Amino acid sequence: MNADISALRPDLAVIADNVAPGSRVLDVGCGDGTLMAALRDTKHCDARGMELVPANVGACVAKGLSVIQGDADTDLAFYPDKSVDYAILSQTLQTTMYPGMVLDELLRIGHQAFVSFPNFAHWRGRLSLLWNGRMPVTRLLPEAWHETPNIHHLSVNDFRALLKERNINVEGCWFLSGDTRCSPAAANFRAEHAIFLLSRPI
Repeated sequence: MNADISALRPDLAVIADNVAPGSRVLDVGCGDGTLMAALRDTKHCDARGMELVPANVGACVAKGLSVIQGDADTDLAFYPDKSVDYAILSQTLQTTMYPGMVLDELLRIGHQAFVSFPNFAHWRGRLSLLWNGRMPVTRLLPEAWHETPNIHHLSVNDFRALLKERNINVEGCWFLSGDTRCSPAAANFRAEHAIFLLSRPI
């Protein structure tokens, strides 16, 4: 059965909508391959993946996807320069040891890169810290602090500052409140998730 963009997680749907048909794509931290399958089936992309969890690698292979087991912190160095049109890192940046280095590698490998992440400065998280004095647990961040894979808690403003520091251009950005798009205005406060399309200055 072919994958459908409309059935994707909202941040993945934004990415899929903005990938050009027929592109070469590397999905880093590709999970069970849901996005790659949608890009292959609806956009006719040459989609390949890297995934750390063996069970997810198996799920990708079962869908007929090309995937290798690897770690974004250490294994991106093996990919050639500009070997894909888009490198994608969805909901994974905050789990990497060296986010700045990972961004550099994505933009070395790809002509452009999509990066999505949870915004830890969202108002619900702030309210939870203010009233309860504890790290928030929400529908989109369901793990307790001692169980979460997230090791870097970044905000939209933090991410923009990192991009400026590393001389990375923003080609596009989208923000989600729950499963719904929201305005870029006050995104650091209002958005639960952010999606950025990035490039390097020529």
